[in-house]
Amino acid sequence: MKSPEEIVALMMHKDAFSQWIGAEVLSIELGKCSLRCMIKEEMLNGFHIAHGGISYTLADSTLAFASNSRGQHCVSVETSISHLGKVNLGDQLTSIAKEIYRGKKTGVYEVDIFNQNQRLVAHFKGTVFVGEENW
Repeated sequence: MKSPEEIVALMMHKDAFSQWIGAEVLSIELGKCSLRCMIKEEMLNGFHIAHGGISYTLADSTLAFASNSRGQHCVSVETSISHLGKVNLGDQLTSIAKEIYRGKKTGVYEVDIFNQNQRLVAHFKGTVFVGEENW
């Protein structure tokens, strides 16, 4: 079976959107992952703050990597995000996923996103379907 590092490398290689936001893997373990990205001009909305889809994308990628790290193909079936603080141009976001529950068919994960000042700017929860196919 592949290691969590090998799995994430394979996933990231094909993940154009995570590459576009500049997601950098900080850590990966069984059921856990941490990513980082920098907010660029093209990520801003009409209020000149980061579009909510950016933090959502970062959280969703962190969820994907954490849930797949155990070696089985997982896809999200339900997700939600709470935006708790504005994110500005040049902010550096760090996402941290932790596994809350892992069963035979489903898994539940929470992802917190912090800015460079360790301020919580978003909280994300995701449920994944655990498939039978292995990496």
